[in-house]
Amino acid sequence: MAIAKKYLTQIKVAKNTNSTYFHRPFMVETGDGFAPSCIYLDCVSVKLLFRLDFYMNNRRRSPFMATKTLGLDERLYQYLLSVSLREPEILTQLRQETARLPAANMQIAPEQGQFLALLVKLLKAKKTLDIGVFTGYSSLVVALALPSDGKVIACDVSEEYTSIARRYWQQAGVIDKIDLRIAPALVTLEQLLAAKEAGTFDFIFIDADKSNYDNYYELALQLVRPGGLIAIDNVLWSGQVADPQVQDNRTNAIRALNEKLHQDQRVTISMLAIADGLTLAMKN
Repeated sequence: MAIAKKYLTQIKVAKNTNSTYFHRPFMVETGDGFAPSCIYLDCVSVKLLFRLDFYMNNRRRSPFMATKTLGLDERLYQYLLSVSLREPEILTQLRQETARLPAANMQIAPEQGQFLALLVKLLKAKKTLDIGVFTGYSSLVVALALPSDGKVIACDVSEEYTSIARRYWQQAGVIDKIDLRIAPALVTLEQLLAAKEAGTFDFIFIDADKSNYDNYYELALQLVRPGGLIAIDNVLWSGQVADPQVQDNRTNAIRALNEKLHQDQRVTISMLAIADGLTLAMKN
């Protein structure tokens, strides 16, 4: 009998005194609950399932991006949202649609989005850069915070995901504020520098492929004005950066940038434990 790994969330074992089908039957509960029925296995099968369950719960997982602030239990997190989040309905709708996608964990947390909007307003920003668009939440939250003459240059490579973004930008009435560039972000950033736009951006948000984080940061540092702000997402990487046993390329790239930023005298920094970790770097 095969049970798909993705549905096996926990194993509960109990004697079933009414069953005589197996010499020593046990009951196994799957992640689907009790429907259509419980599964009865002999002792050998149960031992194998215990080994599978142990493997699934203790294996080294690939890093993933948190979609809410780390370190808060669900009750406290919901309280945080209930007394602080002022999410416009259009952003709620976009977040809910994105949550149904296979790559939903790429979505930034709503409390993080609200924080980015506050930063944009504090900076009195007019010209911003969004490196990594996905379905457009960060671009939309920034565009809504910008004045009528504000501009977001949004960088992404996916026509599929940004088609969702464009639909919501249109509905929110900010599509004229957002200049979407479908190309590798490094290419777009180099083009901006070639167009003599160095030092002209007020705010830059980096949330794209982690292996290029350092490259994005160096180019962003040229593009942002003195006193302008670079915000870098996923710097805590669901806690994986603190685990020395995790040595994949993406985690190491984030670690390296975190360590570099700590010593980089070109910027004034603060790393915040909001969402999946957010570093703010103000250009000196």
